[in-house]
Amino acid sequence: IDSLMYGELEDGSVIANAATMPQSSRNDTFEENNFDGDVNVKIDKEDEADVETARAVAMKLVQCICFIGIAMAINFSVYFSNVEGRYHYHKSQKKDNYVSKSPAYAPSINSPDPGDQDKDQCTFDVTDFGAVGDGSTDDTEAFMSAWKEACAVESGVLLAPADYTFTITSTVFSGPCKPGLMFQVDGVLMPPDGPDCWPKSDSTKQWIVFYRIDGMTLTGSGTIEGNGGQWWELPCKPHRGPHGSTLPGPCESPTLVRFFMSSKLVINGIRIQNSPQMHIKFDGCNEVLIEKLSIFSPALSPNTDGIHIENTKSVGIYNSVISNGDDCVSIGTGCSDVDIENVTCGPGHGISIGSLGVQNSHACVSNIAVKNVVIKNSDNGVRIKTWQGGMGSVSDISFENIQMENVKNCIILDQYYCLTKGCPNQTSAIYATNISYKNIKGTYNVQTPPIHFACSDTVPCTNITLSEVELLPEEGELVEDPYCWNAYGIQETLTIPPIDCLQDGEPETLRESVNYEC
Repeated sequence: IDSLMYGELEDGSVIANAATMPQSSRNDTFEENNFDGDVNVKIDKEDEADVETARAVAMKLVQCICFIGIAMAINFSVYFSNVEGRYHYHKSQKKDNYVSKSPAYAPSINSPDPGDQDKDQCTFDVTDFGAVGDGSTDDTEAFMSAWKEACAVESGVLLAPADYTFTITSTVFSGPCKPGLMFQVDGVLMPPDGPDCWPKSDSTKQWIVFYRIDGMTLTGSGTIEGNGGQWWELPCKPHRGPHGSTLPGPCESPTLVRFFMSSKLVINGIRIQNSPQMHIKFDGCNEVLIEKLSIFSPALSPNTDGIHIENTKSVGIYNSVISNGDDCVSIGTGCSDVDIENVTCGPGHGISIGSLGVQNSHACVSNIAVKNVVIKNSDNGVRIKTWQGGMGSVSDISFENIQMENVKNCIILDQYYCLTKGCPNQTSAIYATNISYKNIKGTYNVQTPPIHFACSDTVPCTNITLSEVELLPEEGELVEDPYCWNAYGIQETLTIPPIDCLQDGEPETLRESVNYEC
């Protein structure tokens, strides 16, 4: 865990229904005796009346016996019918793929169904563990105690209730835990206010880490508040604006929430804001669902990526709103099968794949689909960025139904990404291929061309497809000089602005390179 904190860990039986049972098993067979044939006495005429009376009494007796037998049979049938009803009731309550253990004793007929028990028995309110929630008291110990209890039971809930403001220091919530764990924030949860209040012994790389968790939901009607303002003002941070400047110096700032080496995660309904750096990060994870997430920080807050994923597979990001000072969603190396849909982004830096290949590293990203997204007042729209000297590939990328509103660099693929002006030229590069842009419409800021393909001299971009691209200036005249360098692909429809710089076919130099293999 210490090294983690410093970022070094990279049926079959059936009960018979009485209605379907044989007659012999439901009620006794009653045979009516032929009294006339069994009587061998002579009957005088004077006794005929008495005989008739006796016969009538006998018939009444037979009828009574029949009635009692039928009643018993009906009772018998109803009893077994009720047993079947109870059997089916309990069978329908069993969870899928769950086999319950035999009880230590036979429950009584009137025992309550387990599903009717009080669900609060699995909820662990941090205030019950000593959390004060006044915005200044350190509640870390209470959260850790509640976590320990919630982690140890199935479907446990750690609850940070509404109407409280909880402060905790840099913390690792580690597993493994029982299935169905929930971390529910209905109040406000925040770190110490700024670097001066940050405990010297705590990591400044991240604030909250969920480590080795299999099956967890982060949710709630509350807010995770980052208190990032003082971190943004550090002299070493990139400052934009009329008086912006960047000075050298230590500039490490904490990611607000990090999931590390975890799987089957759900992030739903929570609000995360004002992070010192990235708002939420997934690293080494698998099967992540993010829905109805709200992320907010000022447009000029530096390095405040909304959602960052790396070395993570099978991710869905849906129905969310992100407004920040950096990428709304950033996708790093080792990611595949990522689906982003119905997201509103901006202001910020748009949706980015990369940067990839920094310091000559090997990077692979594939199977990314971005659909039905609105990007507004952003420095970039949909972007792929790689460093010179990298190896690997970014492939099978789809951007579809994207609405742009006053966006610089609406479509950008840049294989010369560099944070300074002094990056040396290098021959190797990340191979970008099978990239589709379909139904990209809206307005752009005329400060830069809306379409920019800057591909490597030695490893060109290939199989770029443009269809139904219509981008008009937010104000001013149409910019008709989209940039293309060593980019190969096709236009399936006419584009606005017109693009005539894509090359046909596949370059010969590509066949000689093997560094892009993944």
